[in-house]
Amino acid sequence: MFEPITIVLTLLVVALVLFATEKLPVDVVGILLVISLILTGVLTVQEGFAGFGDSIIITIGGLFVLTGGLVRTGLVDLIGRRLYQFAGKNEFLLTLAVMITAAATASIMKNTTTTAMYLPVVLGLAERAKISPSKLLMPLAFGAILGGSCTLIGTSTNLAVSSAIERYGMKPYTMFELTPVGVVAVIVGTIYMLTIGRKILPVRNDVTENSLLSQYNIRDYVSEIIVLPGSNLIGKTLEETNLNQELDLNVLGIIRGKERKIFPGSKERIEMNDLLIVEGKVSDILRIKAEAGIEIKPDFKLNDKVLESTDVELFEVMVMRDSRFVGQTLKTLNFRQRYDLTVLAINRHGETIFEKLSEVPLRFGDVLLVQGKRRLIEPLVSSGELLFLENVSTSLMRTEKRKWAVLAFLVFLTLSILGTLSPISIPLSIAVLFGVLILLATKTIRYSELYSLIDFRLLVLIACMLSFGIAMEKSGADVYLANKIEIYFGNYGPIALLSGFFLLTVFLTQPMSNQAAALVVLPVAVKTAIALGLDPRAFAVTVTYAASASFLTPLEPACVLIYTPGRYRFFDFVKIGALLTILIFLVIISLVPIFWKLQ
Repeated sequence: MFEPITIVLTLLVVALVLFATEKLPVDVVGILLVISLILTGVLTVQEGFAGFGDSIIITIGGLFVLTGGLVRTGLVDLIGRRLYQFAGKNEFLLTLAVMITAAATASIMKNTTTTAMYLPVVLGLAERAKISPSKLLMPLAFGAILGGSCTLIGTSTNLAVSSAIERYGMKPYTMFELTPVGVVAVIVGTIYMLTIGRKILPVRNDVTENSLLSQYNIRDYVSEIIVLPGSNLIGKTLEETNLNQELDLNVLGIIRGKERKIFPGSKERIEMNDLLIVEGKVSDILRIKAEAGIEIKPDFKLNDKVLESTDVELFEVMVMRDSRFVGQTLKTLNFRQRYDLTVLAINRHGETIFEKLSEVPLRFGDVLLVQGKRRLIEPLVSSGELLFLENVSTSLMRTEKRKWAVLAFLVFLTLSILGTLSPISIPLSIAVLFGVLILLATKTIRYSELYSLIDFRLLVLIACMLSFGIAMEKSGADVYLANKIEIYFGNYGPIALLSGFFLLTVFLTQPMSNQAAALVVLPVAVKTAIALGLDPRAFAVTVTYAASASFLTPLEPACVLIYTPGRYRFFDFVKIGALLTILIFLVIISLVPIFWKLQ
């Protein structure tokens, strides 16, 4: 029979490996962790599921809805446009505007949401200013990440740690307790990106080339073929020819005399002498040209206008993190038939995929080059499945409801800080529910879409990790690890210990989610501080800040969003993020002991 402490530490190692490899979704790993703790007797059933009853779950869920109200009413987009007006085409001013706007917005919204909202706006700015998007998108993501550490509600990590420290006899964070040091970090990070960072940011896109087809290098994969007399394709519909399923050839258009049919339907019949614009490998076309009775037209010149018409366009969309498309292929989704849209190419981390598109499993951050009618894809954008990489249609926004979205958020903020200004104290969970009720009552958020705004995967992960914290405390694993750290590092002083926990959290938050990394390190950091007679709150705050310092790799969700549109490479984040991480480390280690006394 294994000791509880051995079981807990073993499960911790297993969880860390699973978080890092991403073989299973993070919420599934959390559930398996809780089940294992219950079945091994480390936790009772009540203790195992105690995290799901924590008020933090309601608070974070409610904040998702409040944020949804700001997004659905187009408020963030409006603020961004107004603030960017002063920058013009000046790259320095644009970088400054992007970072400050992103940081300010992320202080009240999730950094991932902020990055997603401003991504199309920044791409538009880069195009108008003739600046490579790679010069502005990394400042956008880094500004949002830095801004999230400025307030209690800036990230769900801050809220999760705030709830967890109550178990150790500490008061939860106040709304603006993290603001002073967070603002300094934003200022330092902004100065760095305006000076050193701006100089070493790569230039990846040819800003003089606006053609989407050129950016995707798709010309070699689109041909024009002539249907010869006697061809066995004559009289058949596009569906009956089965070119898409058997040879992975997409018919993008038909030219019949002076008539052009761009994005023809599956029931369109082929006639003799038709010119078919097809996407696919030339070798596949050559292999069937004799038996199909077709010939490749040698003087075909491709540009965006060839594949567009009055209502058919080419546009780029990104697969979002919680989209049901993730893990699916275009074939399993029956994408063309179900949505009446054609995917011409997939760009994944700078690599463009053309071949066997229907068999490629989609991932979060994939950018799809799509041909079709905008109105058909807008519902997928509105539901959060995809993100337009251009200015969003105002038809997707409830601009007339903006005042209610602002009122709901102001009510939440007022009630949440009431306890610091008067004897009346309202729990954060109640304050956020008041805001949600205002959104529902005014139909700013419709009841039918309420739960679609909430990231339940994140809520499950946080609940499970809170329960795991109980297991570490109950088994004594946190005390055991704290004693080991005290033995090896205690002689070097409290600043060295703070530095160690900061670096450990930063290391873990690269492969793991920020919330998981913070909640794993927190119990050990707090117990170490208590064992040495130091104030555990300073250690908890350091872990909180460190969990948001995700600049070293593009694995942070905000960085995933800008990775492909910016045509970045993995080493770009290492090169630019390493020095930024060091600067933020120096800010935190210097200022935390001042604002939160160690003894």
